[in-house]
Amino acid sequence: MLISKEICDQLSEQEIVQKCLLDVDYLSCLYERYERKLLSYIGHISSISHDQAEDILQESFIKIWRNIHSYDPSIKLSSWIYRIVHNETISQWRKNTGSGKIAFVEMSYQLIGEITEDFNIPELNDAGIQSTHRVLKEMPIKYKEVLVLKYFEKLNYEEISDILKIPEGTVATRLNRAKKAFLSTAKKHQIQFHD
Repeated sequence: MLISKEICDQLSEQEIVQKCLLDVDYLSCLYERYERKLLSYIGHISSISHDQAEDILQESFIKIWRNIHSYDPSIKLSSWIYRIVHNETISQWRKNTGSGKIAFVEMSYQLIGEITEDFNIPELNDAGIQSTHRVLKEMPIKYKEVLVLKYFEKLNYEEISDILKIPEGTVATRLNRAKKAFLSTAKKHQIQFHD
């Protein structure tokens, strides 16, 4: 039975989880709610094609379905879903490349503006945007992950903590170190952020 969007829209996430335990078709409600955000997230932490991202999302939802009975309602459902997608993305990307590095795809001007504003870097011109891309590509994965979750996904420390399975204090520390690593890498390449 196909569950209509109207039915899905009327259900809370907890109600969807309960219905998924009885009828797998209700998983389509979660897929519908999260598909666009999750595809974007997969793209932001990896350098894979849209088709590959869709494959990862499908595999992730198979894992979500298989593990929905073990979902802990004390954790936000979105954080639980992101954790599964995050783990699947990293796993697939490493399997396909044989490397532990994750590259960024193109970033929007708005995002770069938010990152540089938070890092106390003046507004960037086009050359500065390109320089910022270069810096981010060289950063270690553990710093990229927190930057993507904070700036792309707009998640708070608690949500990032749930997704990465690290304490909130570690999230704060990694964000702080990511900022320092960003600025250090920029300095190493003699990149000047100015108009």
